[in-house]
Amino acid sequence: MDFENKILSREISQFIWEKGKTLGTAESCTGGRIAEAIVLMPGASNYFKGSIVSYTNEVKEKVLGVSHEVLEEKTAVCEEVAIEMVKGAIKLLNVDYAISATGIAGPSGGTHENPVGTIWIACGSADDIVTLKLEEDKGRDLNLANATSKALQLFLQYLTDRLAEEAPTDVEKH
Repeated sequence: MDFENKILSREISQFIWEKGKTLGTAESCTGGRIAEAIVLMPGASNYFKGSIVSYTNEVKEKVLGVSHEVLEEKTAVCEEVAIEMVKGAIKLLNVDYAISATGIAGPSGGTHENPVGTIWIACGSADDIVTLKLEEDKGRDLNLANATSKALQLFLQYLTDRLAEEAPTDVEKH
């Protein structure tokens, strides 16, 4: 794991642990890499409950509860599936937050609508989810590494934004 991911994981760890919250992941194309980045931090067992690697549509649908209709109409590589994966992981793992990734890492499998390198990332709570679409093909290994880093960055930004919202309102900002 690269140095940047270790820093991101440490910052996520500190926030989650400090707030007494829990985290899980639902990963398709990343195959557990996001979970791996999170559990490399000492003490991760205090807040990280687990991960579902849902590499097939069958697992996305039957385990995570992703809509069959969405999978049929839009494929697994879409924003809606990434969002439903977050919601499914939160419910199944009984966590406060989840991170998901679904996409086409390559080198094959791309289509005109979803070329290789298209990866949707989502994170958040059951009723507050943010998404990010990656669209650059850098080769399979870099696509997966990039998706993992971007997922951690997105989740840290999510936490930072929500933490700022919790700040006292009577404090003047300069």
